[in-house]
Amino acid sequence: MSSQQNTSSAGFGLRAVQFSRLTRRGILLGLSLPQLIVLATGVLSIVGALYAGGGILLAWTAPIWLLSAALAWTPVGGRKLIEWVPVTFRWVARAQARQTVFRRRIVKPRSAGTLALPGDAASLREWEDPETGAAMIHDPHHQTLTAIVGVSHPAFVLLDPGEQERRVATWGRVLATTCRSGRIARLQVCERTLPDGGSGLIEWWQRHGTDDGSWTSTVYRELIDRAGPAGERHATTISLALDLKTAARQVRTNGGGIKGAAAVLRQEMTTLVTALRAAELTITGWLTPAQVAVILRSAYDPATAAILERNTDIGRTLATAGPVAVTESWDRLRSDSAFHAVLWVSEWPRSQVYPGFLAPVLLSSGIQRSFSLVCTPIRSDQAARDIRKKKTELISDAAQRQKMGQIEDASQTAEYGDVLQQEADLTAGHGVLRYTGLISVSAPSPEELDTAVAAIEQAAIQASCETRRLVGQQAQAFTVAALPLCRTV
Repeated sequence: MSSQQNTSSAGFGLRAVQFSRLTRRGILLGLSLPQLIVLATGVLSIVGALYAGGGILLAWTAPIWLLSAALAWTPVGGRKLIEWVPVTFRWVARAQARQTVFRRRIVKPRSAGTLALPGDAASLREWEDPETGAAMIHDPHHQTLTAIVGVSHPAFVLLDPGEQERRVATWGRVLATTCRSGRIARLQVCERTLPDGGSGLIEWWQRHGTDDGSWTSTVYRELIDRAGPAGERHATTISLALDLKTAARQVRTNGGGIKGAAAVLRQEMTTLVTALRAAELTITGWLTPAQVAVILRSAYDPATAAILERNTDIGRTLATAGPVAVTESWDRLRSDSAFHAVLWVSEWPRSQVYPGFLAPVLLSSGIQRSFSLVCTPIRSDQAARDIRKKKTELISDAAQRQKMGQIEDASQTAEYGDVLQQEADLTAGHGVLRYTGLISVSAPSPEELDTAVAAIEQAAIQASCETRRLVGQQAQAFTVAALPLCRTV
């Protein structure tokens, strides 16, 4: 997905952006492969019936071609019926194999270096870099090595338009840096809301307060103890995943194995830190295993988040940071102390919006949620090939529709314009990235979860975005949306 920019009024100095549309084009005339298969089955049944016995056999085969037409063209929940078949089949298979239920066996020892996470995340390995002290998460299946950095930033919506435009431009250079590297698998920006444990107030009181036992100091201390945990704070992390397959030669040059991969990742970490500082983002440091453990535990057990923040001696081990129990249902997930639901940003704004368009979602109060933006950089040569392929397919589809007498749709014309804009941006030296936006919402009860999800959906509408509640894959989507591990659904 790329964004095309249009100059706004010179008095504000802030430019509006318009996102590319989600590609819904199929193989032939907008039909996907599953649709073509079921339609071909229905057509063959009609042709066979006509040749074999005429109208009588045509009536007998009516259930086949009627079902094929219904599967191919009936929309349900934003998808055609045939597209729900693999999702439903996979869910039923997982439910029969009891893969939707996780219970940690506390007395059973785990392999050293593994993360106590459910599902396909159980294969993740931890590695503490001896030079930086950062926790590096190794995914042996997807061949990635991930490091996480904490960042802080001023309130973007409170800046003047000129400063906002400048910060957007510098952030664009950060993304362009990841595209030019060629060794970055993904970049994840995770913004979370957490119950404030009051550590900031306690630190301020320890530095500036005078606890002399007087009535005034006693009232201040009691007020901090009571009001501190009632607040809410925002935390932002940026995760960087190294593609071990692409960087295989550099890994071997640095000694091979996990140590060689860590050396290569350190180079990318240094480049990212330099780019982030140029964008005037404050680096709070690369997260240690103890800090990552707190994030994982707080995601699955939000009730302990404030306790873990106030007590720095517990919950700091990755080997025990995962959940104790997880139960996945069709459209939600239940973990230790909360219910969770994951929403997918299925459509970014189609109209022109300004850079702070996500403020209704990110600044929603009273809702515990995590917003993850997963950016997959595309190499320039591969992006150029993909754009040429899309142009060829769009032009050939338009010619085929013209031969059949079909009217050109405005959405198809807009999609062709998006491809041309991507080509122009790539020619101008910009990077091309694929974006995936996921929102994880948590609440202590199913009723509160439904209320919070409805509020987030309404906030997404105000942000000109369309969201869709993921079904049949809530556990996997939760590890992507709520955990800064740079994974994909």
